[in-house]
Amino acid sequence: LVVVVGLLCILSSCVSTRVPPSLVGGNVGGNSPEYVMRQGLYHSVAPGETLWRISKMYDVDIAVIREINEISDVKDLDIGRQLYIPSAAKRKNVITLYPNRKWKYIVIHHSATDKGSSSRFNNAHLRRGWNGVGYHFIIDNGTCGKDDGQIETSPRWIKQIDGAHCKAGSMNIKAIGICLVGNFSEDTVSVQQMSSLVYLTNQLRNYYNIPESHIVGHGQVSGAKTECPGTRFPWKDFWTRIRKKEK
Repeated sequence: LVVVVGLLCILSSCVSTRVPPSLVGGNVGGNSPEYVMRQGLYHSVAPGETLWRISKMYDVDIAVIREINEISDVKDLDIGRQLYIPSAAKRKNVITLYPNRKWKYIVIHHSATDKGSSSRFNNAHLRRGWNGVGYHFIIDNGTCGKDDGQIETSPRWIKQIDGAHCKAGSMNIKAIGICLVGNFSEDTVSVQQMSSLVYLTNQLRNYYNIPESHIVGHGQVSGAKTECPGTRFPWKDFWTRIRKKEK
């Protein structure tokens, strides 16, 4: 997994006027990297994805991706476009951390659907009249062409704007919304999803100094009338692993 600590100026919320980027590599849910032969593959562009992010995901130079896909303008990436990635390495999650004082909580959700992805939720939320996908991060379950445990970053996170995931408690303006694909009142969180959730949560809470008491499920927010993220969500396992500070 790649974590990027970068620069973002958001009015007076900026902590610093300039923060040099920092990359941290690793494998979620594993103690050591596995050698995987590079191979060409197709990647479906998700909401907010850039060539820079895609190049980091597969360790392939931007210029190579541009040339083979005949991309003249790097900003011209339509959601759902199939890009061919030659000689791709095993996909890594790419997380960008932005200096910002607004994030005080983390709210965990489930999609309450069997299938899902950032693109699918983006379409559904647009139909509701929202400004695209309401969550900041989506953790996939291996459906809709995504890997089990894959972390997708939504445009809301990249732009550092309010969420549309939890109106109760005014959480949309101060909470990072993480959605796991699945219905955890009926099914179980996959091993890969839980590993990614623990990793992502620890990265976010450490960077933004979010206390444990501010990491909650949607249904635990005062005024929220929902069982999200599901009655079978494994809170005991989640907290045990969070407190071990898994990396």
